[in-house]
Amino acid sequence: MLELLAAAALFAAQPAQSAAQMDCAAPAGTDALLARPERILVIPDWHGAVEIPAAFFGIVCEAAKQGPVTIALEMPETERVLFRNAMAAPTEEAARSAFLHGDFGNPRSTDGRNSVAMLDMMVGFWRLKAAGQDVVIHPFMPIESVIRGRDQAWWELEMAYGISRALADRPEARVLVFVGDLHARKKGYARFPDVGVPAAGHLHASDTFTLHIAQQGGETWGCSPTGCGPQSGRGRYDPDARGIILGPVEDGAYDGVLAVGPTTASPPAGAQPAETSSGSSS
Repeated sequence: MLELLAAAALFAAQPAQSAAQMDCAAPAGTDALLARPERILVIPDWHGAVEIPAAFFGIVCEAAKQGPVTIALEMPETERVLFRNAMAAPTEEAARSAFLHGDFGNPRSTDGRNSVAMLDMMVGFWRLKAAGQDVVIHPFMPIESVIRGRDQAWWELEMAYGISRALADRPEARVLVFVGDLHARKKGYARFPDVGVPAAGHLHASDTFTLHIAQQGGETWGCSPTGCGPQSGRGRYDPDARGIILGPVEDGAYDGVLAVGPTTASPPAGAQPAETSSGSSS
């Protein structure tokens, strides 16, 4: 966990610098992941943690050293122009402020996708672009095209279509997807029949490689019937495992595992003073 907390601090605090100078602090095993031939790499998230966005940032950072990267995020598709403007901001302060004009700045946004750690990750992407890397943010969560009144299976299909647009828009770029762990599955989940085939399962199989988050305990920020705050998670995976471990899991539903260790809760960015936002302090 210390390595990933260091990564969180890295993209929360370091000034813009050249791509060659940047220490990505990527998880162990990132080189093997990026050596895969698949164009679409799906990295899972448990919304509301510090360590997972830090790990994803590290993977994106290393991938950007190899060539163009499209960062596909489970965020509203309607934020596309806002993200484009934020990435074009002249300074880090201006970029952070621009991101906060969207869902990140809404104090009612308690979904972990709007956490301090996620905001710091976004600013980290700005730093990559400022350092000369060819990175573009592509939010794909359906808003304008959502099919209401139907099972979540339709939502999964729409999400997959949104992800596929990232590759259609920039065919020369590798697509790194950051999405909830369930959506990253390639196969249906018996416990949730309404989900049908998760989003990753609709993507071209031979061009898609997915990971699963190892359950190693800790906390995430979320809401329950008793209120919002840090929520404890059970550990079911080797607590000492770290990094990216390749190989099919859950009968081929995923192609590998991302182990970040016990997680730390990261609160909503919209509830924090902008000048004190830091993924390392969550």
